[in-house]
Amino acid sequence: MTTGETVVAGLGGDLRGDDAAGLAVARLLGDPPPPGVAVEACGDAAALVEAWSGAALAIVVDAVRTGAPPGTVHDRLPSLPEAGWHAGWHGGTHSLGLVDAVGLGRALGRLPGELVVVGIEGGDFTPGAPMTPPVLAAVHRTARELRERLTRERPGARRR
Repeated sequence: MTTGETVVAGLGGDLRGDDAAGLAVARLLGDPPPPGVAVEACGDAAALVEAWSGAALAIVVDAVRTGAPPGTVHDRLPSLPEAGWHAGWHGGTHSLGLVDAVGLGRALGRLPGELVVVGIEGGDFTPGAPMTPPVLAAVHRTARELRERLTRERPGARRR
């Protein structure tokens, strides 16, 4: 990662139903990526730390369980690393998640300049299950909205 870039990283596991939401957003957003934005699909905390290393801004998309209806997009979370941001927040079912990546990144001195989290509320994390319809709809909506935002807000972009 080149210092100063923006990276969007999707976190999750493909084989556990709605847990694949972050990965699916990254795949949609990365085909092709917005200009000046690196897009990564990360299956674990170590890959996430590598993806955001040196970035000015990292946006991480992950499946979460907060008790909200499946498909709810949580995009008003405080920027990290603010203490206590994850109280009541549980990532999907992958073994090492975002909290682990923040801890690892902090220990290695490899946190991005700003870290923003977008959570997509999952409903079914059963091994082998497909993504549920409300989560799949949220994946498409989130990828579209991130593309629009990142294209509009990149340096030198024309404002609409």
